[in-house]
Amino acid sequence: MKDKKGELSNQLYVLRAQKRWSQRDVAEKVGVSRQTIISIEANRYNPSLILAFKLAKLFEVDIMDIFQYEENGEA
Repeated sequence: MKDKKGELSNQLYVLRAQKRWSQRDVAEKVGVSRQTIISIEANRYNPSLILAFKLAKLFEVDIMDIFQYEENGEA
């Protein structure tokens, strides 16, 4: 059985821009550092499930409206 690798992408920047919130605003609202928000937006960091749910609740959207997972081939 071959494992498939996947990639997580997100719409955090778009949702944040729609609310006119800064990265610092979002970070403070969910209890993380600004650097964490920067890293999530740049797809350099995958948030914990708890943080993903906190972000979805903050923006009043489904978690899948923020984060998308795509399999991109076989390893």
